[in-house]
Amino acid sequence: MDQSLTQRLDQPLRPKSKHRGRSRGKQQIAPKQTPQETQEQQASPAQVPVPEPRPTDAPKADAAPAQGQKTEVPKAPDASNQLNEEKSRQAKQAHTEPSAPEPSSREPSTESEPEPPAEVPIPTQRPETTEPEVGPPAVAPQPPPKPADAGDEKMLPDPRSADRPGEKMPAEEVACRDRLKTLGVEFEEHSAESNPEIGCSIPYPLVLKRLGKSIAIAPGTELNCPMAEAAARFAADVIQPAAKTELGADLKSIGQASAFVCRPRHGTRKLSEHAFGNALDIASFTLSDGRKVEVGPTPPEKDAKFLNAVRKAACGPFKTVLGPGADADHALHFHLDLEPRRHGGTFCQ
Repeated sequence: MDQSLTQRLDQPLRPKSKHRGRSRGKQQIAPKQTPQETQEQQASPAQVPVPEPRPTDAPKADAAPAQGQKTEVPKAPDASNQLNEEKSRQAKQAHTEPSAPEPSSREPSTESEPEPPAEVPIPTQRPETTEPEVGPPAVAPQPPPKPADAGDEKMLPDPRSADRPGEKMPAEEVACRDRLKTLGVEFEEHSAESNPEIGCSIPYPLVLKRLGKSIAIAPGTELNCPMAEAAARFAADVIQPAAKTELGADLKSIGQASAFVCRPRHGTRKLSEHAFGNALDIASFTLSDGRKVEVGPTPPEKDAKFLNAVRKAACGPFKTVLGPGADADHALHFHLDLEPRRHGGTFCQ
């Protein structure tokens, strides 16, 4: 062993023979591929895409080749074989996985454009219970019956509505007429007035011509005898003196606006005192010098003093006194009546 080593050291190094080196190279190095084969291997995958193997078919990465086994370089696959394998693989996937098809880029997405329903939706119909509301009811609803005395035209009862003339004039009516003659009142007897539906009644009316020897009244004024007597006394005892004092002239005549009228009070179901000839409305006063004083909301100053004196003095002889300022219905006249009130009271406004 030592000798062989010594000889090698002593002997000069010889260049290795070409023949020897080539033989070693042929044994160790694999034969090179020709340029034509290399181009075919590079071009063939580019022309036909080879799908990636399924995980089940892919070789295990951890598996190593057996010792001493040569690693073979894969040959370039044929293009026709690759197409056939691809079609077979796709058919196998479609058969084994029908529930999860791969989405195609050409097919519309189900999320963005839902498929139309097989049937057109029909709107919900109304319940059958609402159908009768469209048409008129079979029987028209009737309002609740009104009470017997709740009619719009029927007035509240008044005992005087039942008054009718008798065969002979009562003694108090005869006495009242005698007093009117003493006062110088000119009047005419008039036939009885009544309206059972409304309730108006004046059994022994009078139509006044003059309230005294010097005081006329116009137009014709139909009143009951007590009211006629009260108006005559008031004209002689109050209006005449007030005209001389405030206006410096005698009272010549009175212009009346209303006497007997068969009607209720305005806006009520209660009969007016005019319905019994028990009220008189005075609209103006005419003096002996020709002046005329009219009742109104804003009379001249001298006329206002006269009118205020007459209106104030009327509260007492008459039970109700109304005039301008009381309400709109009495803005242009004085209302005087003898409505019976409790304890002989009065209502003046």
